[in-house]
Amino acid sequence: MATLLAAASRRAATLARTPAPSQAASLIPRRGLAGAADHHGPPKVNCWQDPMNPAKWKEEHFVIVSLSGWGLLFFSGYKFFTKGKKEENMVEAAH
Repeated sequence: MATLLAAASRRAATLARTPAPSQAASLIPRRGLAGAADHHGPPKVNCWQDPMNPAKWKEEHFVIVSLSGWGLLFFSGYKFFTKGKKEENMVEAAH
């Protein structure tokens, strides 16, 4: 019997502390855009604003420049090592 009274009094206390539904929304924590303004480290710049310092570039600019450089390196290596082979085959086929 004492446990039933204790449980009922706990429920009544909980209901008394709970705000009205219109005030319940104010209890929900909202961060909004609070994390967007927290910069860690120096500000990042576009790659053409400081081309000799890749550490200050924005991440997406660093990726684009790096992938373009590797692509240029592989393509020019391919063209260099396969340069004469296709021309010789075309000259032999023409005669």
